Amino acid sequence: MHSESQYYIMFGPDICGFGNNRLQVILYHHGKYHENNKTLKCRINKDTHLYTLIIRPNATYEVKIDNEKVTTGALEDDWDFLPPRKIKDPYARKPRKWDDRLQIEDPEDKKPEDWEDSEFIPDPEAKKPDDWNEEIDGVWEGPLIPNVKYKVKSGSIFDNFLLTNDEEFAEEVGNKTWGLRKDVEQQWRELYEEMEKKKEEEETKRKREREWARQEDIWGLDEEDEEDNEEDSEKEPDEKSKLEDSASLGKKEARFDQKDEL
Repeated sequence: MHSESQYYIMFGPDICGFGNNRLQVILYHHGKYHENNKTLKCRINKDTHLYTLIIRPNATYEVKIDNEKVTTGALEDDWDFLPPRKIKDPYARKPRKWDDRLQIEDPEDKKPEDWEDSEFIPDPEAKKPDDWNEEIDGVWEGPLIPNVKYKVKSGSIFDNFLLTNDEEFAEEVGNKTWGLRKDVEQQWRELYEEMEKKKEEEETKRKREREWARQEDIWGLDEEDEEDNEEDSEKEPDEKSKLEDSASLGKKEARFDQKDEL
């Protein structure tokens, strides 16, 4: 299958692109594809969800998410299969200031302060080598590391498709597959996120300690020199006094020897 493959039913979450969140229910009828007139939203989070579309023989339908009813109605009411009950007035004229755009950018919307657009960022601890020559080696560019604040998601994974004409059986299968896994999956996800958060906090703490150690190395040398100078200055008078004492002792010994000779 590819993007041009013909289909009769398109059903499932559509989260392609920024700000797009829609549960698509498209039906093929008389050579045309018809979208559901209702705006259905899908669930956006990191958990697995169960989507169910029921089309009944009496031309009604029902959509469920996680085995809970989201919407229901008649096919002819929510899809434009039949000619419209009302037609446009042929004498109506579009106002001059009419805007055909369905959606516009919110002028008051602002990007979050902690939002990051880059998946990789320069390593803040990397330094240009001392022997780097831009004329020979070119402009130095530091290595890149993964950006922990990067928020763009990779996409969705679809599996476990079931086509059946038994509504109760479909709900039972959903409860025995997705229903048994959802709580355990949520617990594992929360545990993983907690571990990643602790890992990030520990890494931040280690970087802070390394920075403190670097600062202590920079400023600690002068303090050690001053302490050494103070110790030397304290030792000098002691050594001088010791020398004086030894000198005076030598003189006494010399006098004593002289007396012995006399």
